[in-house]
Amino acid sequence: MTEFWLISAPGEKTCQQTWDKMTTATTRTNNLSTNHKFSIPDLKVGTLDVLVGLSDELAKLDSFVEGVVKKVAQYMADVLEDSRDKVQENLLANGVDLVTYITRFQWDMAKYPIKQSLKNISEIISKQVTQIDNDLKTRASAYNNLKGNLQNLERKNAYFLSDLGSDYIVCPCRTAYAEWQKTYETLAEMVVPRSSDLLYEDSDSGLYSVTLFMKAVDDFKHKARENKFVVRDFQYNEEEMKADKEEMTRLCTDKKKQFGPLVRWLKVNFSEAFIAWIHIKALRVFVESVLRYGLPVNFQAMLLQPNKKTMKRLREVLNDLYKHLDSSAAAIIDSAMDIPGLNLSQQEYYPYVYYKIECNLLDLKV
Repeated sequence: MTEFWLISAPGEKTCQQTWDKMTTATTRTNNLSTNHKFSIPDLKVGTLDVLVGLSDELAKLDSFVEGVVKKVAQYMADVLEDSRDKVQENLLANGVDLVTYITRFQWDMAKYPIKQSLKNISEIISKQVTQIDNDLKTRASAYNNLKGNLQNLERKNAYFLSDLGSDYIVCPCRTAYAEWQKTYETLAEMVVPRSSDLLYEDSDSGLYSVTLFMKAVDDFKHKARENKFVVRDFQYNEEEMKADKEEMTRLCTDKKKQFGPLVRWLKVNFSEAFIAWIHIKALRVFVESVLRYGLPVNFQAMLLQPNKKTMKRLREVLNDLYKHLDSSAAAIIDSAMDIPGLNLSQQEYYPYVYYKIECNLLDLKV
């Protein structure tokens, strides 16, 4: 599983005792999760008012940065095209896979100095990721335009792949291929039998050539439109074809030149955005733990990787372990667990501090 639960509980006599108690309840006797300590440095607490305001701001920043992380990951998959099965090996954080980075998390003192206030650290992250988001839009727009122009020329020049006796190009959607083959010879008189060939196709439609006599053209176009086929005149122009081929060569060269630097930029900035995201999670745990458990700062942050089949049981065990921290939240959870089919959402309030981290960032359409 690529899902992690980042939680914290107040320190007992020592924070190690808190860790041992949680690990005994979730791992040593029942194997509900794989656990790791999550190291958060001594950050500046600030005033209660600042903490309360920051709690809301960090929630919004968390959502924004997660969105940017997913956008960069998804665009990496789009750019890799036929090699998108290799995308996962390019999605690294600080040179290691995401699970390794999270489970061995160490605060980056150089990027986010802990002598700064919590507010300043959050602003550093916000500014950094906003810049990545803006740069991604600019680079993606330029590359997509280049790729689109090339695809349009390839589609246009598919016409020239046909034999030069063809007079028309017809564009049925892919679901209508069989209907086209069955009906095109009878759409009008004087259509040359078996003259239609598939020249080019994309994800939505295809280009078919068809040959017919000039006097049948108008009737053929009319009947084709009635059957929801799009007809385009086919005109062979040698000079235009030559110019298009030269332009295609230029665009192919430009695309190859841009591909390497773009993939490198995506790798670097995915890493930066993901690292920033996990630091926001750390900030949220710190702020929420101080607000809930009070001062002096005394809590243990813990990272749990749940076993998929026992997630409900893990939640029950955690509830039993920490319900004394907030009896009202525990009562709500107890009643919800008694209702079959009712799932607690990520936004649900638990007696302990809890944030989910999902490492499966891609929506790959095969």
